[in-house]
Amino acid sequence: MAALQLGLRRAAAQLSRPSFICGKCLRQQAYVAHWSTPIQTLKLSTSIRRSYSSPSQASPIASLAETVRINSNSSPENTRGTTAEGGANQSSFPEANPKSVGYWLIGSAVSVFGIVVFGGLTRLTESGLSITEWRPVTGSLPPLSQADWESEFEKYRASPEYKLINPHMDLQEFKKIYFMEWTHRLWGRFIGLSFVLPTIYLVARRRVTPRMAGTLVGISTLIGFQGFIGWWMVKSGLKDDLFAPGSHPRVSQYRLAAHLATAFVCYSWMLLAGLNVLRTNRALQDPAAALATFTKLQSPALKVLRGSVAALTVLIFTTVLSGALVAGLDAGLIYNEFPKMGVGYKPPNSELMDKFYCRKEDGSDLWWRNMLENPSLVQLDHRILAMTTFTAVMALFAYSRTGRVKNAMTKDVRKGVTGLVHLVSLQLALGISTLIYMVPIPLAAAHQAGALALLTGALVAGQRLRIPKRTLALVQKQLRMRASSAR
Repeated sequence: MAALQLGLRRAAAQLSRPSFICGKCLRQQAYVAHWSTPIQTLKLSTSIRRSYSSPSQASPIASLAETVRINSNSSPENTRGTTAEGGANQSSFPEANPKSVGYWLIGSAVSVFGIVVFGGLTRLTESGLSITEWRPVTGSLPPLSQADWESEFEKYRASPEYKLINPHMDLQEFKKIYFMEWTHRLWGRFIGLSFVLPTIYLVARRRVTPRMAGTLVGISTLIGFQGFIGWWMVKSGLKDDLFAPGSHPRVSQYRLAAHLATAFVCYSWMLLAGLNVLRTNRALQDPAAALATFTKLQSPALKVLRGSVAALTVLIFTTVLSGALVAGLDAGLIYNEFPKMGVGYKPPNSELMDKFYCRKEDGSDLWWRNMLENPSLVQLDHRILAMTTFTAVMALFAYSRTGRVKNAMTKDVRKGVTGLVHLVSLQLALGISTLIYMVPIPLAAAHQAGALALLTGALVAGQRLRIPKRTLALVQKQLRMRASSAR
């Protein structure tokens, strides 16, 4: 009997501990391996593998832990935060945004691009003042009966535009301009709802990163503010005391510029946010290639190019605001030749600095009033800014083809800079044509679309030159994880 007990002790000493793990413990270890962080999973699978003396003795739980770890690391965009105990915290924000959010943001930006162009058509057809009330909810429906149409037409006939410009307009003509403005406002409501409602869902369900959540809330707020600015602009053309006596009834050029600027900012914000999401997802799909690209972008040779593209973006935006002043003052209807303005390359100085636009007796507001309210000087300023923008793009292109800069640029950056040349050339041709032919509606609308397209080109080029720190950190983290798993 003593010999039997001694034999059992020796046999037990030769058996490893994992041989005595029960089935419930095995399932619990698999659960921990599935929901733990990549580093904890790696430690778990490594400790299990080390408990066996040879590959032929590997436990099934080790293979399961290794498989679960690889699968959990293959989708970095779905990585969730973890608690201090190592378990998953389902209420935390992800480390990266889903690709679908990027596509949704790009689609929203496209919709804003469309409403900017359509808003230009609304202004060019003088339809913007046809709806004299701001009803964000009830105004979603057009007049449905003859009595409703008569009521809306009666309100329009009380406006300065009808009295001074359209006194012979009948109800059928009124319906045409009414539907233009109604469609414009309905489109704005659609943009608001199609952005705000998904934002509430994504933030409440924590499907986006904290930074993206703040971005979405900011854009949603800007969309609502844009609706207010739109009505504030229309209101300026409905009251006699908001423009000079005897002048052509129109909305304030200042409010028009603010309305257009807000739309451009909203579009740019959506576009850049969407492009950043898609760029991060592409980088995480191939982190090695992304790291090589980011390393190349860190070249000192690209520092000046990066700053120049940022400055060019500001210049384009300033030129757009100048164009809004031209549109608000109908300044494109004078001096319809290029490059001269009348007999010279600029109007007479007495015309450019006319005391007629001063509102102070001492003339202290002479220069800035003329710059912002004198149609002749406003058009000259826009010409100067437009030609400066064209020259800046060409200079940027020439600089990008110098030796050190050309070798340091990536393929996408090179395409972005070349695209700017094409866009600015097209925009210059559209601007000159619009001026020479005295602002025909198709050319004027195309010129406004070209301005937004040129700004898009500058934003895309700048985004391709930028090194996103957050994306770089995620790429480096994924590469470290892959290196650890390869050991």
